[in-house]
Amino acid sequence: MHFIEALRLKSKLFFLFLFITLGLIIIGILGGTNTSSMKKNLDALYFGSLVPVTELNDILQTYHNGLANNIYLVRDLHMSPSEFASKTQNATFKINNLWESYENHFKRDNELQYVEYTAHEIEEINNYFTRLSNAAIDGKDMRRVSLSTLEYKISHIHSVIQKLINYEVKIAQHERRNFLDTYHQTMMQLAIILTIVIISLMLVSYFVFRSIQKDQSRLEIATKRLKIANKKLESASYTDSLTSLHNRRYFNIVYDRELKRAKREKSYITFMMLDIDYFKQFNDTYGHIEGDFALKSVAEVLSHTLKRPTDFVFRLGGEEFGVLLTHTDESNSAKLARDICAAVKAREIKHEASKVAEYLSISIGVVCCIADDALSEEILLSRSDEMLYQAKNNGRDGYIITSNISEFQTRTREEASA
Repeated sequence: MHFIEALRLKSKLFFLFLFITLGLIIIGILGGTNTSSMKKNLDALYFGSLVPVTELNDILQTYHNGLANNIYLVRDLHMSPSEFASKTQNATFKINNLWESYENHFKRDNELQYVEYTAHEIEEINNYFTRLSNAAIDGKDMRRVSLSTLEYKISHIHSVIQKLINYEVKIAQHERRNFLDTYHQTMMQLAIILTIVIISLMLVSYFVFRSIQKDQSRLEIATKRLKIANKKLESASYTDSLTSLHNRRYFNIVYDRELKRAKREKSYITFMMLDIDYFKQFNDTYGHIEGDFALKSVAEVLSHTLKRPTDFVFRLGGEEFGVLLTHTDESNSAKLARDICAAVKAREIKHEASKVAEYLSISIGVVCCIADDALSEEILLSRSDEMLYQAKNNGRDGYIITSNISEFQTRTREEASA
């Protein structure tokens, strides 16, 4: 039964784990897909717009601060013709490389025509500066270079390239809007999916854990019942079914435990051996049903008289009872034995076959001593049995008590009373 319940619990937990794992996989796939899409948008925004704009700006800076500025310097004789020629060649080479890099980027169909036109204009102005460089090398007077022509060409190429820059900026703005739209859409989809997964997970978890709780409750109820049954079984194994007193089995456990404790504490320990007088004749006269009633009556007397937690009462077998007392001296032990004998007779259970009394009576053998290492289980039991034998020899319906387990020192009930 427990195996089946555990198997059901495991299957429910496995289903919950599987559902969570599936939800996380779906979220991971969607997140990865959308992240890849956003990466493409970023690539388009950065490499498709930012880098081209930077390259075009570098070309303009080279024309303005490089080539045009060098012409002013060489005209004013602040730069040698050879230096001018070298810097002009380097600048045009840089411009050609930047333009080639720009052309290699992705271009839309609607911008190809203007790109080709710009390439033609760059080639024309580069040729213009190349001619000036060759003229400087040939030793021609650079002061004759027309500044109006220079300014026109620089202004013209600036206008041409600036249109490309403006176009790239607009494309970047367009890509940014697309990126933000994609980002917002992705975040919305992710939020919706996460909400659905979380709600589904909560619902599934609720039903799973509710089922688990029911199973747990059933298991707890079954466990409690089992504990109660075990306690009843344990109690039954240590209890005499007729009198509800402790039985001989429990006596063996308690006797050994309490004797060892008394030895450790060097304290008093008392054992009484009780026997119903002429019980066989009682059964023969009144029958076993009345005999059982007599046994129950004696058991009730013992239970009512001995109420301390350290007082243990046993039915050892047949009509024989045992009483184990701790921390009770000889005087109190004698008083309890006397009270037990009186209480049994006070029940006034008729016993016509008795030779000592009109009513049911008992005989008790009592041993009371301070436990030491020399005291053994056998001595205490055998001495109480001897005292019981003496009580029967002295006429029954009484008790004999001794406090010396090594010497035969006894007192009769009459002596104790005196």
